[in-house]
Amino acid sequence: MTDDVSAAALIADMGRRARAAATLLAAMPSADKAHALTLGAERIRAASAGILAANADDMAAAEANGLSPAMLDRLRLDEARVAAMADGVAAIATLDDPVGTVISESARPNGLHLSRVRVPIGVIGIIYESRPNVTADAGALAAMAGNAAILRGGSEAARSNAAIHTALVAGLVAGGMPADAVQLVPTTDRAAVGAMLQADGVLDLVVPRGGKGLVARVQAEARVPVLAHLDGINHVFVHAAADPAMARRIVVDAKMRRTGVCGAMETLLIDRGFGDAGGLVRALQDSGCAVRAGPGLRAVVPGLEAASDSDWDTEYLDAIASAELVDGLGGAVAHIAAHGSHHTDAIVTKDAAVAARFLASVDSAIVMWNASTQFADGGEFGLGGEIGIATGRLHARGPVALEGLTTYKWLVQGTGQVRG
Repeated sequence: MTDDVSAAALIADMGRRARAAATLLAAMPSADKAHALTLGAERIRAASAGILAANADDMAAAEANGLSPAMLDRLRLDEARVAAMADGVAAIATLDDPVGTVISESARPNGLHLSRVRVPIGVIGIIYESRPNVTADAGALAAMAGNAAILRGGSEAARSNAAIHTALVAGLVAGGMPADAVQLVPTTDRAAVGAMLQADGVLDLVVPRGGKGLVARVQAEARVPVLAHLDGINHVFVHAAADPAMARRIVVDAKMRRTGVCGAMETLLIDRGFGDAGGLVRALQDSGCAVRAGPGLRAVVPGLEAASDSDWDTEYLDAIASAELVDGLGGAVAHIAAHGSHHTDAIVTKDAAVAARFLASVDSAIVMWNASTQFADGGEFGLGGEIGIATGRLHARGPVALEGLTTYKWLVQGTGQVRG
């Protein structure tokens, strides 16, 4: 494929088949969907060796092409990650199916009975980079919520995605789902992304998962509704009343557990009243993290590299953190409002009243108290995985799982009423 016309034709054809599959999925009983996903998980486990071989080829090519350490970490699979991927699909099968749930009911004075009922969105396009586990997570979540999915992964993970997709779909079909319930775009040509973004009427929703460049392009070009976040510029604020040992544990985990995930801390804010700023910095440095500090922190902890203005707005996805002293809760909230990305922000404190004010004041999709930002994950929230973390204010916010992949319709039952 080398031109926009053939890309548009490909996506249109996949969309037609996905729409037919979505019609069948919308009426599929919950138990049948769950059974199909269970078989999908089993097939992924059985195909582990083949998936790992495909991933090894992707990793070799990515390293030769100079992919960043963060992207390599997202791309890399091992036996534990493949097993976790399969477990995630199996966990989705055990979740309550939101389709058909009655959100609200009411009776009008004229006798009409109204109800709002959850229904699938329809056909969802997922455009993603590097993370091959998205192939399984997104496909399984979309199908369990009664939607058909069209997946377009990045070229760096093409072999891994294909192997995972083949295994997952084999299980879904064995369980009675249509083969077109989860489709993988068979080309890594960038024209396919453009065709998906312009596929108004073919796709009902596009979900991008990847770097800032991808998400910015999707938001700029899409004629289809988009569920996305641009950055994970996440903050941990260590309040004056924080327990020092707890603060060190949380800060190090939030930054260093996995630096390449969107829930990683990028900026550490330390209350001027906290007595162990140096201990927090040393804990980060001892864990292998470079610290770029503002002038207030450098005055207290000499020898630190100076942070530039751009550091406060940077998602490093690496073992680098910016850090600064702030004037209490107000200073922290103001800094987050100016530089945050509405993804995940946390406070460490023993003062419940201060924590409550932080939780209420910070306008992010996920706000935490005395916990690592690395918990910003659908699986950790008990959602059985996620299709992404949404940082906007409409439809869904935070980890988007089954309920976030549904909409609703009104059902009106009468006894012959006319408006006349």
